[in-house]
Amino acid sequence: MDFEADGRFGNKRVHNRLGPAPGAASSSSSTKVCIHWRAGRCNRFPCPFLHSELPEAATTKRPNQRDGPGGHVWRNPNSGGGGRGGGGFNKWGRGPGGTDGGVRHKVPDRPCKFFLAGDCTYGEKCRYPHTYCMSNSITLLTPLQGHEKVVTGIALPTGSDKLYSGSKDGTVRLWDCQTGQCAGVLPVGGEVGCMISEGPWLFVGIPDAVKVWNMQTQAEMNLTGPTGQVYALAIGNELLFAATQVN
Repeated sequence: MDFEADGRFGNKRVHNRLGPAPGAASSSSSTKVCIHWRAGRCNRFPCPFLHSELPEAATTKRPNQRDGPGGHVWRNPNSGGGGRGGGGFNKWGRGPGGTDGGVRHKVPDRPCKFFLAGDCTYGEKCRYPHTYCMSNSITLLTPLQGHEKVVTGIALPTGSDKLYSGSKDGTVRLWDCQTGQCAGVLPVGGEVGCMISEGPWLFVGIPDAVKVWNMQTQAEMNLTGPTGQVYALAIGNELLFAATQVN
């Protein structure tokens, strides 16, 4: 309710502009707040606009929203928008980063290939993850570096505290499971095509042969017969099966 001081009409007038009367039809002007009244200098009478702030509109619940205990609407606590004290878009289901300036970005689903090679120059600003694994339940302990070419097989024989890795560089490397350090290098005389373990036995496929070691007795032997690079090995019914490249 506003009071008009003595002025043009020499008396005081009271005019009610707190909102439309109950049941009255609303117009475009009667539902707007007077900008001059907000600035404290409205001198129109009667003023076609409201001289009061509009009440907050009741929140309309969308069909897919659910009420929590006490009738409250549950919101994502990690979201920057939609609730009090936040701004921006809802970030549910988009992982770290969410949105950037209102533009939605897809989270890369593969690690940075330059990070994997050890020469990413972007550091923490890289848009690809700097991790060897995308799983939340597995973490990297330490990279085992030393092979000069691609690793083609790994094995952990029963009763051994060493992890064995074979590579196309023609070597088998032993890795200490406690420290992650290389404990030895075994030249095998050719590219390693595959590697498996069965109990204390270690089988390594190389060109035209399969090398065998027993980690408990330190026995070593060569199984000849295959022709070409051995790329796959399997054991069943006390038999060793080898698959080779057909020339």
